[in-house]
Amino acid sequence: MAEVVNLRLARKAKARAEKASQAAANRAAFGESKAAKAARKAEAERTGRQIDGHKREPD
Repeated sequence: MAEVVNLRLARKAKARAEKASQAAANRAAFGESKAAKAARKAEAERTGRQIDGHKREPD
């Protein structure tokens, strides 16, 4: 016999889980300090320059 599921409660649980994942993403994006954001941006730029420098033929 299958387990009876209350669809209203299941929908609410799914909505709560989606909100929690969105909140975690927002904490990661907006919770950084200014120095951490600058360091991440500088690392991305350095990596981009390094990759461009290893190309065989420039675009």
